[in-house]
Amino acid sequence: MDLQLKDKSALVTGSTAGIGLEIARKLAVEGTKVIITGRNKTKLDQAVDSIRSSGGAYVSGVLADAATEEGAAALVRATPNVDILVNNLGIYEMKDFAAITDADWRRYFEVNVLSGARLARAYFPGMLERNWGRIIFISSESGLVTPAEMIHYGMTKTAQLAISRGLAGLTKGTKVTVNSVLPSPTRSEGIIDFLKSLASDPAAPPEQIPSRSPAGHRGPNYSAAAVVTTTSTKAEQASPTCCERRSTSSTATRKPRPKRRPDIPPGRVPEVRRGQLSRLHPTFIDLCTKSRH
Repeated sequence: MDLQLKDKSALVTGSTAGIGLEIARKLAVEGTKVIITGRNKTKLDQAVDSIRSSGGAYVSGVLADAATEEGAAALVRATPNVDILVNNLGIYEMKDFAAITDADWRRYFEVNVLSGARLARAYFPGMLERNWGRIIFISSESGLVTPAEMIHYGMTKTAQLAISRGLAGLTKGTKVTVNSVLPSPTRSEGIIDFLKSLASDPAAPPEQIPSRSPAGHRGPNYSAAAVVTTTSTKAEQASPTCCERRSTSSTATRKPRPKRRPDIPPGRVPEVRRGQLSRLHPTFIDLCTKSRH
C-alpha cells in the first residue's frame, strides 16, 4: 500500500520487539524515515537490522529510556522534529488490587502515561506550526473495560485516551491528528513470557501456552496495520468515530452509529461484560481527530 509517507519522519517508542517493532517496520517499508528506541543496545541494533532486511532503508536507533525524563530529553535532542509520533512504550502485570503499592501506581503512570505525554508535549507544537502531524497512543481495550486483576494497568490506558482526546481538540482546522489505537491482547514476545509465567507448564513451546483472553491473542502485525493506516496523509479526512478492524486489510471500516436504547439516558454507556470487547471487536481505533468544520 502507498500511504504517501515517503517524505515523513516517525519516532516509535518501545520498538525493539512486539507491536512497536512491527509498526516501525511497516512505516519504514512505506518509505518513512523511522527512529526506534530502546534501552538495550544489542536488541536495538538487532531491531534496526531486522527492519532493514524487510526493505526499510531509512531507519536508525537511539539508545534511550523513553520512560524517563532524561531519556525523553535525549530523544528530543537526537530528533528535534518528527512528523509521526507513536507512543507504544508500556508495561503490564497481573496483581491483586490490595497488593498494588504507591510505588507501583507511580511507576505505571510514569512509564505508560507520562512517557507519551512528555514526547507529545515536545513534538505537538512543531506539528501545528508545520500544519501536519500524527500522534498515536497505543492504548488497550483495558482502557474501556478494566480487568479486575490489572486495575493499575487499566488506569493508565484510560488516561491515554483522555490525553489523546484532549490534544485532538486542539487540532481543529489543521492537518494534525491525534488518535488512540486500542488493540486486543497481542501475542508478542513480551506477552508470551507473561503467559509462560502463568502457565502450568512454563517450559512448553510458545504455541502450546494457552491464551488467557476469550478471543485469544493475535500477532503484532494485526494491530500494527491499524496503527500505520492512521498515519496516512489521508487520515485527516476521518471524523471522530470508533472503527473496527475485521481483517488485516489496511482499510479501517467505519461502523454505523448505533441507535440509542430508550432505557439508557443520553451520555451514559451501557455496561459491557469483561471479554465482550475481545469477542466483538478484535482491534479498535479510537479516532480522536478533529470534526470536519
